[in-house]
Amino acid sequence: MFALRGSRSANDPPAMRAGLDKLYAAALWLSAACLVAIALLIGAQLFGRLIDESLKLIGIEPFGIVILSLAEFSGSLLAAASFLALAGTLKAGAHIRITMLLQALPPRGRYALELWAFGASALLSAYIAWQLTHFAFVSFQFDEVSPGVVRFPLAVPQAAMALGAIILTIALIDEFVLVLRGREPSFRKSEDAITLGKAE
Repeated sequence: MFALRGSRSANDPPAMRAGLDKLYAAALWLSAACLVAIALLIGAQLFGRLIDESLKLIGIEPFGIVILSLAEFSGSLLAAASFLALAGTLKAGAHIRITMLLQALPPRGRYALELWAFGASALLSAYIAWQLTHFAFVSFQFDEVSPGVVRFPLAVPQAAMALGAIILTIALIDEFVLVLRGREPSFRKSEDAITLGKAE
């Protein structure tokens, strides 16, 4: 389901490449788990409402089934899922990129532009990862909790966001090194397939 194709390089150490691929795939699986958790919570809330409304129709006092702090739990899980999926979707060619300029450039120009794009993106991602990590650490230090009836440490979803940003930074550096060595980005074939409507 979450196989990351096209990321292998002939000159990469096999252990390092395998480790990176497993890291990206693990982040995708964690993201998927967060989405499944959201679906289960919302499904349980909807099922509870159906039961209560059905009981009302037949004149029985409803149970008042409510998933407490559903909005807070769902929002935190969605934020974690979004950040954890960034690296894996980048490697799979699923990010939206404006490639019109790249296609119009000669090989040297494309090389320079992609190198600049990956380098600048890696720096920006590293800055975001640092800020999110600091944010989560401060929340942990001061025991900050979520609003709502059921309170949970804000450091938990913030740490998941920071982890996703860190893994994205690693993926961007990975792509930067590939392009620097004169190779195509690992996601080029997948990206072209998606663009042409031939993705598997």
